Amino acid sequence: MDRDLKILVVDDFSTMRKIVKDLLNELGFYHHDEADDGETAWPMIQTGKYDFIISDWNMPQVSGIELLKKVRSDVNLKDTPFLLITAEAKRSQILEASDAGVDAYIVKPFTAATLNQNIHEILQNFNN
Repeated sequence: MDRDLKILVVDDFSTMRKIVKDLLNELGFYHHDEADDGETAWPMIQTGKYDFIISDWNMPQVSGIELLKKVRSDVNLKDTPFLLITAEAKRSQILEASDAGVDAYIVKPFTAATLNQNIHEILQNFNN
């Protein structure tokens, strides 16, 4: 697995961004930036410099699901791996995320092992 991925972590809570970035560091992923919501993240993503996006679902301005839909509708970005993190485990939300093209969906709280497994599976699917 390529540990040199450039990852964007999007969450409106700075504590959660720190937790995710610390877990990424623990897993050997050291190249990451952060954004505090989808509105801030979108122009960053449009630069095309990110190999992977990890986003919270529930955020003000532009939610994670809205951000996912923007990414999937952009011809230059549509194949960017996208992992949604949320406190919600409702079947309707999981289906909505799946329909929107999410690559994986993690419910909080989660461990480094869960994050690693999801990243690994997403990347394995993209490399096949």
